[in-house]
Amino acid sequence: MALSDTDILTVRNLFKVFGDEPEQAIELYRKGLGKDDIFAKTGMMLGVCDASFTVREGEIFVVMGLSGSGKSTLVRMLNRLIAPSAGEIIVGGENIAAMSETELMAFRRTHISMVFQSFALMPHMTVLQNAAFGLELAGVPAKQREARAQDALAQVGLGAYGRNYPNELSGGMQQRVGLARALANDPTILLMDEAFSALDPLIRTEMQDELLTLQEEHRRTVVFISHDLDEAMRIGDRIAIMQGGRVVQVGTPDEILHQPANDYVRSFFRGVNVQNVITAGDIAIADAVPVVEAGSDPKSALAAIGESPVAYVTEADGRFVGALSRDALMAEAGNGGFATVIDRVEPIDGEAKIGQIVAPVAEADLPMPVVGPDGELVGAVSRKTLLQAMSREDEVHG
Repeated sequence: MALSDTDILTVRNLFKVFGDEPEQAIELYRKGLGKDDIFAKTGMMLGVCDASFTVREGEIFVVMGLSGSGKSTLVRMLNRLIAPSAGEIIVGGENIAAMSETELMAFRRTHISMVFQSFALMPHMTVLQNAAFGLELAGVPAKQREARAQDALAQVGLGAYGRNYPNELSGGMQQRVGLARALANDPTILLMDEAFSALDPLIRTEMQDELLTLQEEHRRTVVFISHDLDEAMRIGDRIAIMQGGRVVQVGTPDEILHQPANDYVRSFFRGVNVQNVITAGDIAIADAVPVVEAGSDPKSALAAIGESPVAYVTEADGRFVGALSRDALMAEAGNGGFATVIDRVEPIDGEAKIGQIVAPVAEADLPMPVVGPDGELVGAVSRKTLLQAMSREDEVHG
């Protein structure tokens, strides 16, 4: 699905200094001193340095970096669990960094929810009560909050577990309760701080699948903190790479993989399997196969096909219908139409990773059609196109 052009969160020149005189440390940073030099000179540590970026509505925005890079400090500033030393955090035209405590509490209740690495469930509360806890703090009436919590539990596959207690659930199920609690508030922005890192690999993958499924059903704006490259590449629409408290690059997985901003980013992404990053939509060629509109007369359809052995058929709005061979059309031309000779080919989803489409493309005699989220034809992938895309791995690792 194409990313929205609407920015829902804007971070401008954000700093966090751990020390008594943050203005002094920030001034030294702006004069060109590095973190280590500032610490040696002042004893103050810069956790986040002059971070600026935007998050678009409905995207999963992953912030990643090595331990100590500042990613967890950054996400905690987005809802003021950690107070910024300088800068702006703009949501809906309001600067979170400048809010009073009263304004901040009201803002958190309606706009931002957070899922932590630790499940942070109340052991004496049922699953339903845990999912409704944030709503209870917000003063939502009992009947209404229970209904919203039950709906959130159903979204994460735990609709039947409302009466259970946390100790009766597996680790993965407990994390789903934490996710349901955040979803129950219907937040503008969902913050997830290493939310799946405490889970074993299999459950972690299942939770990633759960998040992606939820995104398909209802696009939420998610800021996801991770140190795991595979996780970031798998779930992130865009990724911000942090190094030493700075945001050094923001881009799609493919952009960062093939256009790294510096050696740190390049080394970070060394060894990535491009088959798990690049999508069919990324490599589809728009004019690879002629296109004929459904309902065209045979003469104009033949003219559109030219010497190509096959054409794709689309509706007037661009939605893919099927494939049409030149020979079949010529044989049917005298009968005044071609609807009966359209081959109902199963197209490839543009969001599918190229590692997932190797078999259908390899088995097909002709290029495979690729469609967007509404079924619109975006292009075709041939064996040659696929092999060229897969060879990018050699470029990345070279």
